[in-house]
Formats: sequence, structure tokens, C-alpha cells
Amino acid sequence: MSNNVSNNASKPIMLVTGGSRGIGAATAIGAAARGYQVAFSYLNNKTAADDVVKKILDAGGHALAIQADVGIEADVLRLFKTVDETMGTLVVLVNNAGMLEQKMRLDQMDLGRWQRVLNANVIGSFLCAKEAVLRMSTLHGGKGGAIVNLSSAAARLGSPNEFIDYAAAKGAVDAMTIGLSKEVAMEGIRVNAVRPGLIYTDIHASAGEPGRVDRAKAGVPMQRGGTAEEVADTVLWLASEQASYLTGTLIDVTGGR
Repeated sequence: MSNNVSNNASKPIMLVTGGSRGIGAATAIGAAARGYQVAFSYLNNKTAADDVVKKILDAGGHALAIQADVGIEADVLRLFKTVDETMGTLVVLVNNAGMLEQKMRLDQMDLGRWQRVLNANVIGSFLCAKEAVLRMSTLHGGKGGAIVNLSSAAARLGSPNEFIDYAAAKGAVDAMTIGLSKEVAMEGIRVNAVRPGLIYTDIHASAGEPGRVDRAKAGVPMQRGGTAEEVADTVLWLASEQASYLTGTLIDVTGGR
């Protein structure tokens, strides 16, 4: 755990899962710049997590990096307990942690892959959303808050011949977003999702094709890939009071794709 948090109880607290790289890192850094105290989880790259903490600290912000696998309930419970004890009452959860595997057709995939993909992207989002609701909901004595889930344009495009398991997992995140938003709308919690399209992050390299965005960008009406910061700006807007009348909303950040 990397802990560099000043005692500043007046600043709202945001937890970003998977905050050491890509969209998660951009969200954590952007949140700190907007006045949040930021906690984020990372899976195993402590060097990357420490780098995000340093960037936030150097800019005068407050950051806490916590190692946790969101697909493991004990890790999620420890993650939220650490935030409770170190920072205070959570007001925003960004469910960003997720993964995909090597691109292939469904008939080449196996059970182990499906279990890994669904556990990281779906079960992890459910576990974290549950803990956030237990803290934010007025039904449980909370003062409200916001949950922003990271889905994907794959949920509606299907990702044929590449990642239909990932697409299905993000479809489940969409359904959870809509259902949960209705469950907790009267309890002070807004629940929305952002669905990125082709974004320049290293997730493509982990799937075996680091140049995927450049290969596919001709199919984007805007003729370019997006940046992690462009997605993060949308996430942070949804978390803010500027989006106070939005819940159950899915926003595509896809360049029109």
C-alpha cells in the first residue's frame, strides 16, 4: 500500500478501481485536480501505482494506492475498509477495473478464460458496488453519492472474432447500471456508466495487438482513437453535481462509432 494522504476532511473522497494505468489513472489524476481525495486499487504493478500517486502529490493532491484484486471478495472488503479508516466517507466509486484476454473466436475460448473475464469485469463491479451502496445509501445511514461504471462500446457492438466474452461482460455491467440506478435512486445514489470506444491505452497490448486503435480508427466517424483523458473527463462529469439529474444513463465516448 502506498499512502500519502494529508488530513483534509473537507475534500470529497473518490475510489477508483484499477487506477494505476489507462483510463483509471487518468480518472484518478483528474479527480485529484478537481479537489477530490483519491484512493485507487491496483492489481500487481506497484511501480505504476506509485507513479500515479507521485503525479497527484506533485500537483498538490491527496492519494492512496491499495493493492487489491476486485474479483476476490476479501480483497474488496479490505480495500473499502482501508479507505474508511484512512480517508473517511466515500462519496464516489468509479468501477474501472477490468481485463480482456487474447483476441479469438468464441469456439477457440475455454471455460477458464470466461471465468477470468466475467470475474474481473462483472463480479468485481458487483462486489464494489455493493460496498459503495452500504456506505452511501441513506437506507444504511449514508449521505448519498455516485457510482460510475466503466462499460464499453463492445457491449452493443459485440466484438465478433475478438472479445465477445468481454463484450458480454460489459453488457452485464450495462444491465447492472440500469437496475441498480433504479434500486437506489430514492436513497441519494446516482448510478451511471461510460462506454469507451477505441481508446489509446495499453489494454490492447495485453490482448496481443498494441496497434489495434490505429488499425481500426478508419471505422470511427471522427477518424481517430480517443484518449484516456477524454474518457476520464466524462467519468468525472458524471460523478459531479453537474450531472445531478442523470442516473441509469449510458454515455458512449466513441468518436461516433
